[in-house]
Amino acid sequence: MMNLRQMEVFYAIMVTGSVTGAAQLLNVTQPAISTVLKHCESRLKMKLFHRVGGRLQPTNEAQAIFPDVAEIFGRIEAVGRLTQDLVGGRLGTLPLAAAFPIANGYLAKAVATFVAKRPQVRCTLQSLTSPQVLDRVINREVELGIAHEPIISSAVDTEVLMSWSIACVMPDDHPLAERDEINIKDLAPYPIITYLPQIVFRPYVDRALSEAGIAPNIVVQVSVSLTGIMLARFGAGVALVDPLLVSTMGIPGLVVRNSNPRIEARTLLIRPKAAPQSVVVNDFIDHLKQTIREEHL
Repeated sequence: MMNLRQMEVFYAIMVTGSVTGAAQLLNVTQPAISTVLKHCESRLKMKLFHRVGGRLQPTNEAQAIFPDVAEIFGRIEAVGRLTQDLVGGRLGTLPLAAAFPIANGYLAKAVATFVAKRPQVRCTLQSLTSPQVLDRVINREVELGIAHEPIISSAVDTEVLMSWSIACVMPDDHPLAERDEINIKDLAPYPIITYLPQIVFRPYVDRALSEAGIAPNIVVQVSVSLTGIMLARFGAGVALVDPLLVSTMGIPGLVVRNSNPRIEARTLLIRPKAAPQSVVVNDFIDHLKQTIREEHL
């Protein structure tokens, strides 16, 4: 039976047709090739090559062995390509979970452009609430979560992805639409759309309205930002929600105006604590940050 080194020398001689060529291919001396070949033939108890006109002519036995040896080295080369692709982030899996407005906005664009350049990467993207995203990361069902503060758990590592502000979304013909920013006090006469009390952003909105000293006319409460945005589009009122979907999705007939004072929030990257750092996920994080910069979010 050949050992792996003997197979390597045999394969190199078969491919190049000479000891000299095999030595160059394997970057060793010719005597080293000859010694390995001699030991191989002795071990197999059969001749593998005849010398004909300065070249090595494979015997019938060598011809019979070669296809199997070539297949082995083909597999080895495939493993080499696979590891290079994994190291280069061109191959692998990208399991993600994100809060609804993130998954349906800039994250969707980032995923689309990322996988378009890496056709061998397989991605899963779950659209959830922020608490559900945290659960998926803690249970290691996904490698990366993107959700809004607050995220409180000792089982995860977090990084601020971006800071942004809840804003006023309204039809472009609304009386307040001509202003560059909207003072919270100026919302008093108008119907307001905002989040349900159990949604993470509602306390931020309530605090801003309370500090402005107004009794808001909240006509519709929603669980996700997109619903509030579409309600504003159809004239139900001014939506105090995450506005990023308006620019990402290009919804016509709407304008976004920052509030004064700002209602600030942050979006976090969430990863399992002490988890191995996947090349694909690290590359995607860089790509996501670049997408956010390009979108001026």
